[in-house]
Amino acid sequence: MTDDLITRLAADLKPLRRTALLERLALVITAALVVSAVLMWIWLGLRPDMAEATNTAIFWIKSAYTLILGLFGVWAIERLGRPGTRGRVPLLGALICFVVVSVAAALNYMSAPAHAREEMLMGGTASVCPLYVMALSTPFLVAALAFMRRLAPTSPTWAGAAAGLASGALGAWVYSFHCTEQGLPFLASWYSLGIAAVAAIGALLGRRLLRW
Repeated sequence: MTDDLITRLAADLKPLRRTALLERLALVITAALVVSAVLMWIWLGLRPDMAEATNTAIFWIKSAYTLILGLFGVWAIERLGRPGTRGRVPLLGALICFVVVSVAAALNYMSAPAHAREEMLMGGTASVCPLYVMALSTPFLVAALAFMRRLAPTSPTWAGAAAGLASGALGAWVYSFHCTEQGLPFLASWYSLGIAAVAAIGALLGRRLLRW
């Protein structure tokens, strides 16, 4: 009787594509991106000098740094959402990305004239930049944690941290289209602080929300 029941249940199962999880995650992230982008547009607006900004290196460095961290975070979500898997490679990749940008920022800061250093580090928005990053990360974090609750992470704290990393970085990427700061030290410091704060919040929430 039991064997017959198992056979009948198994007969209705259809194999999933290997990329099915990533495809669903991409849909979730895309939906959150739309919400975050609309929020930024209405609340903060695009930077007024967008045409000129796209001709500067720092604009593309900000975009690349935050987007690469976000993609590493999404990869970590995909890995840590599976039972028994680890996200060491994507998390290590994110750490290396942060270190490279931080070293470049430190060299840039030390080689600059003394009178220019404060502007490079603090700009005019250091006190609000991490807060804006965190606010624009909220749609991503809500979507990522809701998505991971449908999976089976065996390390809920790390899974939550991965969700926070992806959310913080993608929120920072959206914010970069508003931000007019030009300093590489500013990027390495205040953008990274906002991303780290969201990752920490994700870890705390994941510990509670992602338990089986």
